[in-house]
Amino acid sequence: MVTIGELVQKGKSHLQDGDFEKSLAFFDQALLQDQTNPDLWNLKGVTLRSMGRYDEAVECFNKSLELDPRDKQAS
Repeated sequence: MVTIGELVQKGKSHLQDGDFEKSLAFFDQALLQDQTNPDLWNLKGVTLRSMGRYDEAVECFNKSLELDPRDKQAS
């Protein structure tokens, strides 16, 4: 099984390359393993925002803040 760290690294790499669909797929896989990680929700939100899917991005950012109200990374 691929670790969350590996999924996040691949997702970030695709995000930086502008391949948002692949990035989103990796972040979704990571979230299947841990839905309580605010950083994962934030990364998914950043990706969705980059895709122009603003409503979904806001939902992810809100979930990140719900899990950790002091989350300074939530965009």
